[in-house]
Amino acid sequence: MNPEIPDPLVSVVVPVRNEAGNVAPLIGEIETALRDAGPFEIIYVNDGSTDSTGDELRKLMQSRPHLRQVKHAQSCGQSAAVRTGVRAARGPVIVTLDGDGQNDPAFIPQLLKKLSASGALCGLVQGQRVGRKDTGFKKLQSRIANSVRGSILQDGTRDTGCGLKCFRREVYLALPYFDALHRFMPALVKREGYTIALVDVVDRSRLTGVSNYGFFDRLWVGIVDLMGVRWLIRRRKRVPQAEEVR
Repeated sequence: MNPEIPDPLVSVVVPVRNEAGNVAPLIGEIETALRDAGPFEIIYVNDGSTDSTGDELRKLMQSRPHLRQVKHAQSCGQSAAVRTGVRAARGPVIVTLDGDGQNDPAFIPQLLKKLSASGALCGLVQGQRVGRKDTGFKKLQSRIANSVRGSILQDGTRDTGCGLKCFRREVYLALPYFDALHRFMPALVKREGYTIALVDVVDRSRLTGVSNYGFFDRLWVGIVDLMGVRWLIRRRKRVPQAEEVR
């Protein structure tokens, strides 16, 4: 890293695919939200975009040393993009949000404050959307999926699909990785012995374009993932408390 640029305290990870029209306005909103947060970086993970998303990012990077782009040669999905961004991050605290503009960056300071106030045992601050702007059918899909997930996993979270999340980098990297991880983070963070904090965030319509990443609406894939997470939780072994004897 350039020695003239301080190490970031916060890394904002934004997975995107074909979101050229949303890049500049969303970056501006993120910068405004973090103006009092100390050093930060914004990592866009370009998940195999075929439009001008990459060009837009390169243009903006010329005047923004805190903006970085990591690119997948082909689309690998949202969970893979988030993981790529977290692994590339330099900050100890990670904030994620979707790249379509539906997650309002104005709520980032609330998530950061909640993580700090909740203490070292808090592993995740999960945003929970209110005033959903999706179609009635998508809201129904999400409601059913969240209800089924919550009843089976008992993760105490009504909306795991919200892209606004805040967590410590080391906690995330300790989680078992698989496709769709981002939908099950509360349950898996609790599995590691951490607590979960919740913040209500106001949903809004996407800035431009159409959805590229689906909801938890691929029924059979979702069921397989859900059963897999349930198995992981049930098979979690107690970590022994050990101390050196002198």
